[in-house]
Amino acid sequence: MKGGLAIVQPAGWPAPRGYANGVVTRGRTLHVAGQIGWDAASGQFQSDDMAEQFARALDNVLAVVAAAGGGPGDVARMTVYVTDLDAYRSARRAIGAAWRARFGKHFPAMALVGVAGLVEPRALVEIEAVAAVEEPGEGAARHEAHAPGAPDRDEGGL
Repeated sequence: MKGGLAIVQPAGWPAPRGYANGVVTRGRTLHVAGQIGWDAASGQFQSDDMAEQFARALDNVLAVVAAAGGGPGDVARMTVYVTDLDAYRSARRAIGAAWRARFGKHFPAMALVGVAGLVEPRALVEIEAVAAVEEPGEGAARHEAHAPGAPDRDEGGL
């Protein structure tokens, strides 16, 4: 295991596209509460577009991870909740571009769940995450977008 994450892929299974089947972690475990696609400082939404809210929610997740001393490559798991699966599917190309801009080819274990609504009425997406971050002073931080040892996969969208 390099860094704090190792991808787990059962023998004989095809490589997943846009996620990992499993991730083993080492280090401090950070549980990131659900982050929505608004400006966290102002509590205001800048857009009602699925892809734009998804990108902002990713930024908010990564801000929490960074506050704990981690980076995109430390994210081990995500659960994404969307209020409109058809809008998500229609925005997959833009969502994939937003993902690659922030995470590169790092794909944690993930689940996508369609929900009837979220607590914040304008929210279209909410993302929870788990990250494995190093103890302070453990060595060079793992802030690269591609997790060490993670296989390269086609970015066919999330």
